[in-house]
Amino acid sequence: MSDSSVQFKKPSYPINEFLFEYLDRYDRISPVSVCYDDLLRFSGSIVVYDKNDHDTLWVRVYYNEFERNEIDLNLKKIYSLLHSDGNLEIIKFLNIDAIDYCTFGNSKPFRVKVRNILNDNYVHFYIKKADASRLYGLELEDILSPDKINFLVYEDTLIEEHIIGIPGDVFMETLLKKCTETEKAQIAKEFVKFNERCMIRLLGDMRAYNYVVLPIHDFDQVVYRIRPIDFDQQCYEGNFKIYRPQFFKENAPMVQLVKAKLQDSSIEQYKDEERAALSKRLHSARKRVGRLLHIMCNDFLAPDAHTEKLKLELFRYTSDINFKNANSMGDVLEAAFGFVSRNYKNTNIFRPGF
Repeated sequence: MSDSSVQFKKPSYPINEFLFEYLDRYDRISPVSVCYDDLLRFSGSIVVYDKNDHDTLWVRVYYNEFERNEIDLNLKKIYSLLHSDGNLEIIKFLNIDAIDYCTFGNSKPFRVKVRNILNDNYVHFYIKKADASRLYGLELEDILSPDKINFLVYEDTLIEEHIIGIPGDVFMETLLKKCTETEKAQIAKEFVKFNERCMIRLLGDMRAYNYVVLPIHDFDQVVYRIRPIDFDQQCYEGNFKIYRPQFFKENAPMVQLVKAKLQDSSIEQYKDEERAALSKRLHSARKRVGRLLHIMCNDFLAPDAHTEKLKLELFRYTSDINFKNANSMGDVLEAAFGFVSRNYKNTNIFRPGF
């Protein structure tokens, strides 16, 4: 097993009262009573295949007629909360086309397909068992990344919008080789920045199937963005390499692309750009981030052994005493943000190591 492998399945951590208060303060609490456990009461299921007749590891579930009517109505209300601030007038134009269930992965989500009957446009959202680690990860993604994400919580249930994009493993297998040399250089640049974001904010396990690649057509080029789609491994692992996508064997094509297309000076430039952007986001949202970090510092998000291992690795990596003095994963993350905020203009704050 490689040194960057996730060796054990992460447990689900409960949401404490202070995190619930924070979520309520920032309108993350759903007034619609949709519970994950309610969706588990399906009557049967059929396997979902992709267009190439491959098993997707999802099953389409169905319910008895009485339960389905109530579930459909509540799911439409959830859609309206996510996309139109709870406007119930749109419900008559919506149809729940499918509810799929996946047993693969930690969160075992339900995927809901909602279609507008007037024009057949559709979107997806997910319903999962809420986990404190994932909620912290989602909130940090919304505050500190270049992208926004909507999610809601009802008791121990998480409602999360779909993040569009091409799964990283699919992109590398089917589309990467078709890109132009200029596009490959741009993808390499984006992977360096993505790697840096994950490392600084301690978002772990970004193997190829845990992020998506999003092509964006500009007026004279295609620009690529990389977004995480799995936030379960926020501040959990003790191995620092778990927070650096470059060390996963599944990302080897991306790492090879970086080495082929970017010089060391360019890599350092892009890392510095990402640290500067993150530092500015931290400064502009300092009160909100401060509230979240205060809750994280007093929450239990990982075994003590993980925290001890990670803080010492980061201390050796940066020589910042704040890491060594950390008592929890929240303290470690707070030290990381403080380190970047103090030093983001210095291109050598993290040693080269790509």
